[in-house]
Amino acid sequence: MVERLPDRSDFPGPPAPSDLLRWEEADMAARPVRLGRVRTRLVEHGLDAYFGVRPEHMRYLTGFRLADGEEKVAGHSGKFIVGLDDVVVLSDTRYTVQAVREAPGARVAPITYDLPARWGELLASVGARRVGVEAGHVSHGLWTALQTAAPGVDLVRVDGWVEADRATKEPAEVERIRAAAAVADRALAAALPEIRPGVTEEALAWRLEIVMRTSGAEALAFAVACLAGPEAALPHGSPGERPVLDGAVLLFDFGAQVAGYRSDMTRTLFVGEPRPRDVELYGVVAAARQAAIDLVAARVADGAALPTGREADAAARDVIVAAGHGDHFGHGTGHGIGLATHELPSLSRQAAETPLPSPTVFSVEPGIYLEGEMGVRIEDLVHLDAERGIVELLTGFPRGILVLG
Repeated sequence: MVERLPDRSDFPGPPAPSDLLRWEEADMAARPVRLGRVRTRLVEHGLDAYFGVRPEHMRYLTGFRLADGEEKVAGHSGKFIVGLDDVVVLSDTRYTVQAVREAPGARVAPITYDLPARWGELLASVGARRVGVEAGHVSHGLWTALQTAAPGVDLVRVDGWVEADRATKEPAEVERIRAAAAVADRALAAALPEIRPGVTEEALAWRLEIVMRTSGAEALAFAVACLAGPEAALPHGSPGERPVLDGAVLLFDFGAQVAGYRSDMTRTLFVGEPRPRDVELYGVVAAARQAAIDLVAARVADGAALPTGREADAAARDVIVAAGHGDHFGHGTGHGIGLATHELPSLSRQAAETPLPSPTVFSVEPGIYLEGEMGVRIEDLVHLDAERGIVELLTGFPRGILVLG
C-alpha cells in the first residue's frame, strides 16, 4: 500500500537546453559508428548500398526527423541510401531546408513522389549494383516499380540490421529515456488529485496529455490509455466518456517523448475501497513483474549469461499460470523502447533464443485481464548494463497499491 500520494516534485524536472544540445552532439558523434556497422554488414553480404525507409532509422543513421505519423504525408522524403562511401537523404521541397540542417553528413537529393523515375540515377551516384532493402517496410508495389526502373540492379531483402543495432543503447540514449520517464512520472502525480468517482476516462487522459506536453515532452510516445473498471480488461483500449465508478480499478498506459526517445508506463490504481479479489490479482501481477526483473538481476550479479527474452517472459508468466490465470495473460511480458515505443529486444514466447543485449532498455509489463470485469497491468522500464552491473528501474512512480477518491 502506498502511504503517501506521490507529488510531481518527487521526480526530476524536465531536461535543460544544455541537455538537449549535449544529446544532439552525442548523436552526431555516434552517427559515423552507426553507419560503420551498416557498411560492415554490406561488405559481409556482398552488397553496395542499403535503402532505408523507417523514420526511426532515418533519425538514427542520418539525423533527419519526421514527426510521428508524418511519414504518411511526406512521400519519399526522409528515405535514405547508405553507400560504402556516401549517404544520400531524399527530400522534396517541403523538407529540403530541414534535411540540410538535420543531416549535415549526408548529401540531400531532390525527389518527387515518383521515386522510380530517379532510382537508377540515385544508385549510380553511390555505385550500387546490389542493394539491401528494408523489405518489411516497402510495399510490393514499390519493390516491383524499383525493380522495373533499374533492371540491372539486384534488390536484396534485409531485415533487422538497424533494429538489432538500436537495441543496444548508448549512454545518451538511456539518458533521454530516463528523462521521458520522469516527464510521465510527474504527469501522473499531477493528475492524482483529479481522480475520483464521476470523472471520465477522457478527462483524465486529456489531463495527462496536457501536463506531459507542457512539462518537458516534445510529443506523446503514443496515445494515452485511461481505462476504468471492465474497460481495464482491454490491454490496448481507448478512453471514452465513461465515468470512473467507486470501487473500480483505473488503468493508465502512457508515455512521453523527449528528444526523440520515448517512455512507457502502466499503473493500475484503485478508486475507492478495492475489492479483495482485485487486490489479490494486483499482488499476482506485481510478483510476476518482479520475477522477470529478479531473473535478469540474478544473472548480472552472478556474471552469468543474460537470460533470453523467452526466459524473462517465462519467469513472469509462470507466476501468473501458478495463480490460475494463464489464460488471462495473452501478450508478451515486455519490449525494447527508444526511438520507437516497441522495438527490440522482445520479452515474449516468440522472442529470439539469444541472450538479451546489453546495455539496453526494455519494459516489463505482465497483466491479468478478466473480460467484462477488470484488468491489472504494472509496467516499468528497466535499464540493463551487464558490464557495469546495472539493473535499474527508469520508471520512478510508486508501484504499490494506491487508493484514491
